[in-house]
Amino acid sequence: MGYSKDQLLARLKELEIDFARYDHPVVLTVEAQEKYIGHLKGGISKNLFLKDKKHRFYVISALSGTTVDLKVLSQRLGLGKGGLRMAPEEALHEILQVPLGCVTPFALINDSARNVALLLDQGFKAQECCFFHPLSNDITISLKDHDLDKFLNSIGKDPSYVNFEADVAVGKDQPPDLASLVPSAAIALPDPPENALSSKATSENQVDLIKKQDATIGKVVKQSKQAQSVKEKPLASQQPSHSCMNIENFVDQIISKTSSLVLSGITSETIEQHGEKLGGVVSDNIKKKLNADLVSLAMMLKNTAYSEGFKTGTQTKYEYGPLLNTRCLP
Repeated sequence: MGYSKDQLLARLKELEIDFARYDHPVVLTVEAQEKYIGHLKGGISKNLFLKDKKHRFYVISALSGTTVDLKVLSQRLGLGKGGLRMAPEEALHEILQVPLGCVTPFALINDSARNVALLLDQGFKAQECCFFHPLSNDITISLKDHDLDKFLNSIGKDPSYVNFEADVAVGKDQPPDLASLVPSAAIALPDPPENALSSKATSENQVDLIKKQDATIGKVVKQSKQAQSVKEKPLASQQPSHSCMNIENFVDQIISKTSSLVLSGITSETIEQHGEKLGGVVSDNIKKKLNADLVSLAMMLKNTAYSEGFKTGTQTKYEYGPLLNTRCLP
C-alpha cells in the first residue's frame, strides 16, 4: 500500500517544508489544472512516467511550457532514438502506486519506486514556486525548488536538473551527456492473471478501438436516435434488470464502464502521440456525445415498462439491449 496524499503532506510538515495547498476537482490534464491555479505565480509541472527497453523506469518532471522530445532525450541518455516510451498503466499502480493523471516526483517516496530515475526541469530553478500533485489529482501544492530538493534528499534521491531543450549532439566523439542518470536496476512487473488476454492482443484491440472512436460513437448516437421511432416487436419475455429502473444510475454505470474501458486501454503508442491528455479527451468525448442519447433511450425503456406492463418493458429491453451493450465502444 503506497503513501496517501494526507500521509505525504504530513511528511512534508515533519520535514518543515513550506507549501501551499489548493484543492480542486479531479483534473487529468495540465490545461484542466490551469483553470484552477493558472492565475497563481509559479511554474505548473507536467509529469511523464517512462520506461526503456530494459525495463528501467523514469519520471520526467518539466514545466508545462517545456518541450520534452523523447527521441532526443533517449539519445542523451544513451538509449538510442527509440529507447524511451510511455510506461504501461499497470506500472503506475505497481511502481508509483498512483492512478492515471497523478504522476509526480512525490511518488518516489514509495519503496516500490526506489529504483525509478527522476529528471527535473532546470527551469524550475527560475520559478518563484513550483506546482505539483501530491499523489492525487484533486489537489495541487506549491513549494520552492530548494524545498523539493529537501524532500528528495530525505528519501535518498539526489535531485537531477536537466535542460530538456538543450541542443546537445550525441555521436562517436560526443558521448550521451545524461547517461549517468540511467537507473542501474530494472523493475519487473508481476505477471498478468492467467485468464487475462495476452498483452499484445489486448493492445492491438484497444488501439483499434481508440482509432475508431469517433466513427463508433457517431454510429451509436445515430442508432439510439433512430431507436426512439421504432415500434416494439414481441420477443420472449425475461426478467428486466432493476438497475434499468433508476435512469441516472443506469446511465452513470454505462458511462463509467465505458470510460474505464478507454482509460485502461491507453497504450504506450497512443499516449506517445497524445500525451497525458488522451485519457481525459476520450472520456470527456464519450460523456458529451453519449449522455443525452442514453438518457433518452433509457427513459423510453422505463416509460414503456410503466405504460405497457412488465412483459412489454422486458421485450423492449431485449430489442434495444444489443445497442445499450455494444462492446465496440472505445
